[in-house]
Amino acid sequence: MNGLELLPVGRRVAYWRGRRQLSQQVFADRLGKSKSWVDKVERGVRSLDRVSTLHDIAAVLRIDAAVLLGRDTQPADVTGRVEGVEQVREALSTYDIAVGRSVSNRAVVPADRLARDAAHTWVSFQYARYARVTAMVPELLAGAQRAHADDPEQARATLVEAYRVTASLLTKLGEAELAWLAADRAMLTATGDPILVAAATVQLGQALRAYGRTQAAVSTARAAAYRIAPADPDDAQPPELSLYGTLLVQAALAAARHGDDRTAADLIDEAAAVAARVGDGQDHHRTSFGPAAVDLARVAAALDLGNAHEAVVWHRRATKRVGWRWLPAEHRAAHLLDAARAYLYTDDPTNAARVLAEADRTAPAEVRHRPAARNIVAQVARHPHAPATIIQLAVVLGVT
Repeated sequence: MNGLELLPVGRRVAYWRGRRQLSQQVFADRLGKSKSWVDKVERGVRSLDRVSTLHDIAAVLRIDAAVLLGRDTQPADVTGRVEGVEQVREALSTYDIAVGRSVSNRAVVPADRLARDAAHTWVSFQYARYARVTAMVPELLAGAQRAHADDPEQARATLVEAYRVTASLLTKLGEAELAWLAADRAMLTATGDPILVAAATVQLGQALRAYGRTQAAVSTARAAAYRIAPADPDDAQPPELSLYGTLLVQAALAAARHGDDRTAADLIDEAAAVAARVGDGQDHHRTSFGPAAVDLARVAAALDLGNAHEAVVWHRRATKRVGWRWLPAEHRAAHLLDAARAYLYTDDPTNAARVLAEADRTAPAEVRHRPAARNIVAQVARHPHAPATIIQLAVVLGVT
């Protein structure tokens, strides 16, 4: 199981302590520790690096120590992995143009056609057609690289977009290191243009967070956000505000993954103020940024901070927004997977199964091809009270 998709150990301790209705003081007394020690563990300030301590905590909480380590479910066998990732890797590993060799005898594709191809690839991604996007990306990268070599200024933005959509795809498919490479290429290509750099940083933040480099993700996304922050928000245009707000969201999500609840809350609140100026139904720079997107970020942040009940509350609020229906299918389905985890952690397998089924209807590839999603299906299916529909889905996916 990918540990990045699970609650931090300290938050798991806090969750189970709450389930057992133990105060921090009572819990500390039973462990022979101080209340301050327990508080630091739960906030992630103090690490749990001794096996004996983990077993002592598990004994007091009446759970298996493996639950605290995130090993309570075995890794789902990713039989639904999208084919073609190796071709994407090869496309990212090509240096023929840089060293002066011709990639092929094919002519350079006109810039306007390449821009249309990049836009089409993004739309396919937003509809969660990951197998199709995986097949499209190598040719898009090759064409954009050739065009950039022929006319760097004219093709620069398109090459950045090609790398961005590639990084987004690879992050979805659990290829964090490769996604980081694609995002890094986007950053290098964008250097010198603050808006292009900001756009590329969105995917870099996602890749860094997926790879576990949460502190780097926070600092990079926040720096890029404030670099393009408008001096007067009243005079700023929606595209600029959308990038600014999205970067604040990326920084907030990374802070939450790192366990920094105060920074996460401050950044999300700041993003919410920006989103109010943009409104829902926008997709500037492929961000889908607006109030609905910020509410979904609150769910993900609460979940990573171990506040599953809070995540459920925000989920219910977010999905009542009109803007919820305007978000891309992949965004909605990804959120529903977060909601399933939140319901699961609040011991509500019925609602976890319900939103999983909704995610599968909204964007089947989101559930069937993402390693993290398949693991969630496995967790829900193994719950003693899992509905038959999810058990059947788990059987179809081969994750029982």
